[in-house]
Amino acid sequence: MRINVYVMLLFVSIFIGASFNLAAYAVHYFSAPAAAAWRFGIASVTILILLYIKERMNLQALKRNWHMYVLLGILGIFGFNMLFFEGIKTTSPLNGSLIMATNPMVSSLLARWLLKDALNVRQGAGILVSLLGVILVITQGSWQVLSTLSFSLGDLLIAGGNLCWALYGVLNRRFIRGSTSLATTAYTMTIGAVGLIGMAPGTPSPISMNYIPAAVWGALLFMALFTSVLGYLWWNYGIAEIGVSKTSIFFNMVPLVTMILSLASGTGVTIVQLLGTVLVLSGVIIASAFSRRNAQRAAVSASSSN
Repeated sequence: MRINVYVMLLFVSIFIGASFNLAAYAVHYFSAPAAAAWRFGIASVTILILLYIKERMNLQALKRNWHMYVLLGILGIFGFNMLFFEGIKTTSPLNGSLIMATNPMVSSLLARWLLKDALNVRQGAGILVSLLGVILVITQGSWQVLSTLSFSLGDLLIAGGNLCWALYGVLNRRFIRGSTSLATTAYTMTIGAVGLIGMAPGTPSPISMNYIPAAVWGALLFMALFTSVLGYLWWNYGIAEIGVSKTSIFFNMVPLVTMILSLASGTGVTIVQLLGTVLVLSGVIIASAFSRRNAQRAAVSASSSN
């Protein structure tokens, strides 16, 4: 049973890592809102069907949390994906995945500020190391870029999307009550998809839809069904079976998957990106190692008190 869980989580890492390369491919043919609208339009319909099958739509949760669903849908689905798809136009998939790999640390900082969660020195050290890795990547190792604050627009947009996604998780934890994770995801995803679909007609795609290759439609379908739907279901299954700490470790593999796929597609990876990858992953490992150690100590304390 546990082996199956680890295999599922490995595939989730592959799905997420591949999405950076697939999104970079899709935005050559679609506008950012259109690409995001197709992805989340398909995903939201699919996950609403699952919500009906499993929870008969859970209307009680909708009635209780509809205002927060709207806010989270605008912030975490609409806002994040607008920034993500716009950003991936002008930055590399690897840069994007490295910036997003710091999301657990960004979430920890926001939780410390908004929820007053404790932040240990070791967690702070992990955040600092990862941040240095991201700064190295987005400045391309150039002091002039840092001193003049002339960052790539794509990197800044991805960083803004990263902040939106972190806020989505923290606000979800703080304000959503009496809702399952499936219901929250289904309703916020649907609200975000409606916003993306509404904006798509106002931002025409680079080429006519009649000339978009089948492979591009396949990329959007993959991101919708495998990353947004199956990835979500398997990720939450992993949390239920082996816990948050062990599950979150698999997110560390996302930049590596993106790097491998970039190399396989003929995209060069620079020494600066390699060093940034090492720093980002090291920071995540430092911070997550602390979390695992705390969890183990808590378990030992609980067992000894029983």
